[in-house]
Amino acid sequence: MRGLFGKGVSKYHAKKTVVGDKKFDSKKEAERFVELTLMEKAKVIQDLKTQVAFPLIAKSRWGREIKYVADFTYYEDGILVVEDVKSSITKKNPVYRLKKRMFNERYQKEIRET
Repeated sequence: MRGLFGKGVSKYHAKKTVVGDKKFDSKKEAERFVELTLMEKAKVIQDLKTQVAFPLIAKSRWGREIKYVADFTYYEDGILVVEDVKSSITKKNPVYRLKKRMFNERYQKEIRET
């Protein structure tokens, strides 16, 4: 984010972090990726993916497509898990709360917040 907070610093003061060839918005998200990678190697979870987009509202004459982008998706015991790494502050973000509600309604699935 640029402007008031300067280049590379988010409004929540999260520091962008790189693990291998993947970039993450925060150190907490990068640490969770490492945990999930180890869980996948141990066959506790399967098919780990990052930054998976879920359409919420299609593009129309009123505007662009609106989507929710999950930090991670994976299968645990054969069930798809959609996970987002959130701090107590970012959980209160009104845009996130609205997209979470829209995701829950459209996909009939809860987002796992870690």
